[in-house]
Amino acid sequence: MGIKTRGDYLAALRKLRPNIYKFGELIEDVTTHPATKRTVESHARNYDAANDPELADMYTTTSIFTGEKILRWNSMMQSADDLIGNMKIKRQNYRRTGSCTGGVCVGWHAQNVMWAVTHDMDEEFGTDYQERLKNWILSAQNKGLTVAGALTDAKGDRSLKPSQQPDPDTNLRVTEVRDDGIVIRGAKLMICGTAASHEIFLLPGSTYGEADQDYAVACVVPRDIGGLTIVEATRPSDRRELETADVEVPNTGITQAYLLFEDVFVPKERVFMCKEWKYTAKVIQFFTAIYRACIGACVSGQGDVMIGVSVLMARANGLSTKTFMNKLVDMSINNQVTYGLGVGACAMGFRHPSGSFFADPLTAHTNKVMVATLPYEVKRLTQEIGGGITETGCMPSYKDFTNPEYGSLLQKYLKAGACSAESRFKAARLAEWLTVGAGIPGCMHGGGSPDGAKLVVRFTTPMEEYANYARKIMSIEEEIPEPRKRK
Repeated sequence: MGIKTRGDYLAALRKLRPNIYKFGELIEDVTTHPATKRTVESHARNYDAANDPELADMYTTTSIFTGEKILRWNSMMQSADDLIGNMKIKRQNYRRTGSCTGGVCVGWHAQNVMWAVTHDMDEEFGTDYQERLKNWILSAQNKGLTVAGALTDAKGDRSLKPSQQPDPDTNLRVTEVRDDGIVIRGAKLMICGTAASHEIFLLPGSTYGEADQDYAVACVVPRDIGGLTIVEATRPSDRRELETADVEVPNTGITQAYLLFEDVFVPKERVFMCKEWKYTAKVIQFFTAIYRACIGACVSGQGDVMIGVSVLMARANGLSTKTFMNKLVDMSINNQVTYGLGVGACAMGFRHPSGSFFADPLTAHTNKVMVATLPYEVKRLTQEIGGGITETGCMPSYKDFTNPEYGSLLQKYLKAGACSAESRFKAARLAEWLTVGAGIPGCMHGGGSPDGAKLVVRFTTPMEEYANYARKIMSIEEEIPEPRKRK
């Protein structure tokens, strides 16, 4: 089998049918086009790490099916250590790229979630979903695939269920079931890392009732499957990335895509759920437990980079790091809170009968609330330490900075501390990119909203049990009931 290399990864991407658009242009080669090459580079660094003796143990593991060495993001997670290994990759990736690498994240989670759900469906319905999934996982391990994961639907009117929408395609649905597969139509929106992925793992975007059974679908499709059109979303720094030299922004990054499915045929062997609506609740339950635990590593890894760039900016501005030590310590504490909560959720997790291991829901969803809060404070402190040059959006472009007519004057006035004006420019641009540009991960809504997480916290916190602890400590014998609602 062998561990795939950067070259293998890029070659496989180049073989895919062009079906990605941005600014009205078809992208012929995602590995070289300015709109997508940075996210490809971020993902390529995972293959570099898998072949690096110092990082290989983190980025590779052993297949439970074959006993062979594989890329970790194609593996089964069947212990707390496996989930924590997921977190370690995420934090390391942010440290190495400054941004998300969604193609070695969400699809990985999806296959482990569906391993458990297919086990349960097969047990109840006598289906062969798990065997199909196993065969696909073996193929992914053998090919060393990068697999995006897609959950978020267009949704339409939030007050209506999918089957009640004026346009039934607002949520991805099954329109036809054949002996050899299914036909799907609809959309998945804001999907991370699609341009850098070989395949896309589709999951239900919500829990569904019987009336919405057509929307209960899980399957894997090649990124270039016929009938799929992909449109890349734009970001604040897009024009700068497309139109200026690479030094203007990092040569890494992430992109999000809109996936438009128009009567796409998916072969039976790639279908792992088809209208088993009552199991969509388990998909969401299991997925959010893993994802909301592990995303604490994402924001902490980028937080580490923000501490680093804050140190550089302080020095580039001519100030000692000691001037900002309290702020830097606060940033580090915030990073460790989200990382530590995630690790705690993994350590307190549970094993499903299928073998899949899931994080403790209460702690995982608590972590999501912190992820939607603490990183913004780290970003604010990064801007505060860096000063107006990083926060106000007033930096000139690199083309102006190096212009033969007036560039020397800009360099003269951008010089502050002991380093060159160019080093200060680069540090300031990175701080800007991390706090207001394309480097921002989905803290607020990545993996779902904090309000949704709070609902899980509400329903998994045993309030009455805690009330009984208090009663027993003070030997309160009588029940103290909730007051009746007044009419």
